[in-house]
Order: sequence, then C-alpha cells, then structure tokens
Amino acid sequence: MIARGILLIRRAVQWPVRAGLLRPVALTVLPLLAIGAVHADTGKPLWEAAMGLFPSTFPAYRGSSEQQYYLIPFPFLVYRGEIFKADRHGLRALLFDNRRVELNISSNAAIPVNSDKEPRREGMPDLDTTLEIGPSLNLLLTPPSVEDRLQLKLPVRLAVATDFSSLETVGWVFNPHLNFDSPHVLHGWNTGFNLGPLFATRDYHDYYYRVKPAYVRPDRPLYRPSGGYSGMLAVASISRRFDSYWVGGFVRYDYLRGAEFDDSPLVDTDHSFMAGVAVTWFFARSARTVDR
Repeated sequence: MIARGILLIRRAVQWPVRAGLLRPVALTVLPLLAIGAVHADTGKPLWEAAMGLFPSTFPAYRGSSEQQYYLIPFPFLVYRGEIFKADRHGLRALLFDNRRVELNISSNAAIPVNSDKEPRREGMPDLDTTLEIGPSLNLLLTPPSVEDRLQLKLPVRLAVATDFSSLETVGWVFNPHLNFDSPHVLHGWNTGFNLGPLFATRDYHDYYYRVKPAYVRPDRPLYRPSGGYSGMLAVASISRRFDSYWVGGFVRYDYLRGAEFDDSPLVDTDHSFMAGVAVTWFFARSARTVDR
C-alpha cells in the first residue's frame, strides 16, 4: 500500500510536466500556497475566477542571506467541490473528513536560484524550482462548534526539482505543526498562525546544501549533510474578502540553528524571512451556490 501510494504521488507530479502544463500550474500555485487560514464557506458560488498581484520577498534558499523580491501577476481560481477544492490554501483534494479528522492533499513550492548571483554557490549548478505534494492528516483539537480552530497538521510531501521541461525527485519533507485560525483576532479579518519543526531526507538536504568534490574551493570544503531535523518555522497570515476583491498577506520566519545542514559552507545565516501580500479581483463566478 505504501509503495502504491508513493507511485500515485509520483505520477501526479509527473503528469503536468509530460502534458506541458507545469509552468502555468506553477504560476497559479505559488501565490496560492503563501496565504491562508481555513474558514467555512456558506452560500458561496461553486466557482469563482480572479486575477491578482503578489508582491513578495523570499531568501534565495533557507540559510541564504541573499533576499529576492518579486511582483507576480497570477490567476486565482476558487472551486468549492465536495472533494476537489481550489482556494487561498492551494489546490486540494479532501480524501477523508469527519468533525475532528481530515485527510487531504498538501502542497508547497520554492523559488529557483541562479547560483551566479549567490556568492556561496558561485560556480555550482543552479537550483531549479522545487514542488512538493503529498497527504496531510489534520486533527481538530478544539470543539467542532467553536469558530476558533486549533489543528495538529501532519503533512508528508514528495519534493521534485524542475526546470519546467523535466523533473527530478529530491526527497521527502515532513512538517508537523499546530495551526490556529480565527475570525475574531482582528475585527472583520481572518487570521492564521502555525508553528512547528521541519524534517527532511538526506536527498532533500543534499539538493540545497551538499558540496561535491567538483565544486570544492578554499572557502567551500567538501560537505554532505544528513537527513533529519531541518529547523523550525512560524507563519502568520491575515485575509479579508471585500465583495469582488480579496486581500491577504503572510509572514514566515525560519530558525535553522541545530538543523542537520547548519554547518554547511552554503549556509551563512540561521534565520530566514519570507513575506508577501496578494490582492485579487474576482471577475466571474458561477450562478450555482453551495454550502461548504
């Protein structure tokens, strides 16, 4: 069963590459992954279509002090189906759900890196965009009738690196974390907070932090990390819907001291900071409404 599950995840990741759809999918998913707190939708259209802008900042990679800045236009699709959903939390499939336990699909992504612009990676291969997908078991820790929701989320994701013409499997990540969502912290705004450790396999750490013999130089010795602890991360988000507009923002802080790769010559800081704001305009929606 485990082997079959891994095979299905691999096929799900490989399909958009073979179909030539990975670039537009990535442009849609990257902004969606950055924002969000879960709240119920009642009397909403089955689907809505929007366009948005996403000013944001990310480190070149976790452990790099080089910060990069983006202004990304993106399409935004909301679909409130019984099983498949697309919204500010990304593209999801609800596989199992009761009042306290939910099993769905989790996803994540990281930006590509031009090594020529990173002093510590000078002369090394560029890092491609990485995409992650896998199951997440979510356990509700507060009473189901309470609007403020505290969940323990247990996502396990397969990571692949891609240049949008091919892909390479680069390991697995596991991010158990507590997630708190509330519509009451700020009047009229939905807020979310999550905190937890990140773990990854050796292959994943190798992709970002290994120094192979061909790339050794006096200030960059041979290095290979182990798999295991990959640091702590904390995320805070805020969002609000204004009729035909939606506004959301997030900040994320990563603390890397004690991570298996923190002594890599490619790491020059124990901290990483990410932030972004998204503004979307909804220009089309279905006449059919649903209670989700």
